[in-house]
Amino acid sequence: MKMKKIFSTLAALIATAAIFTGCGGENNAANTDSKSLKVGATPVPHAELLEEIKPTLKEEGINLEIIEFSDYVQPNVALNDKELDANFFQHEPYLNDFVKEHKEMKLKNAGGIHIEPMGIYSKKISKLDELADGASISIPNDPTNGGRALMLLEKAGLLKLKEGVKETATVQDVAENPKNLKFEEVEAAQVPRTLEDVDAAIINTNYAMQINLVPTKDALFMEDSTSPYVNIIAVREGDENRPEIQSLLKALKSDKVKKFIEDKYKGAIVPAF
Repeated sequence: MKMKKIFSTLAALIATAAIFTGCGGENNAANTDSKSLKVGATPVPHAELLEEIKPTLKEEGINLEIIEFSDYVQPNVALNDKELDANFFQHEPYLNDFVKEHKEMKLKNAGGIHIEPMGIYSKKISKLDELADGASISIPNDPTNGGRALMLLEKAGLLKLKEGVKETATVQDVAENPKNLKFEEVEAAQVPRTLEDVDAAIINTNYAMQINLVPTKDALFMEDSTSPYVNIIAVREGDENRPEIQSLLKALKSDKVKKFIEDKYKGAIVPAF
């Protein structure tokens, strides 16, 4: 009987020890477990800005993984397919247009970060009034950036769009074209490659920078800081308030990032916060 009592006491002590060991193990795992955040981005400046905040997020236990893309379609597809937690490459008008065309994709703007002014570039002329009659101009072929390019040409005084037509403008909406400009519509990422073949090209700043063009120095004409095309962090609907996404936004909207943008891009990119 005494022996039985001893064995019972030992068994209870072992069980108790096991419980405490298990709890301790779980707590240690929780303390060392870092969360992963996969963000898709075009290389310049988006991936560069994300690289800048990696250490900040690391301190919060968030491991930021940056997946680079060179086009404007796959980052949204990958986000919708849950291969990414967020993406950073587009402005809201483009996202709205994309979602309208792909109704099955529920993607949302989680917050704006910066503006990349679109510019008119050329390797054949040094100022816009040198454009000859019938000059060729390459512009992005996606609806949003195409309309944006035409609005820029209108602002530069090179054409006039139909009354009331703005972001949704297409080449068919050109009401007045005094120089008889010829438009070549190509994928946004490919527009810089047309510079040798056209008289002028309208290029998104991130792609201009990839071929070492400095917008404030090389563009013949640029959007100003009043541009509505703020680049955003996009997420799946319902993820806007996810803690990791909020940490990502907070880090990107920090004074540190603002200074980085101002020092590195010299006005070619403008903080939107």
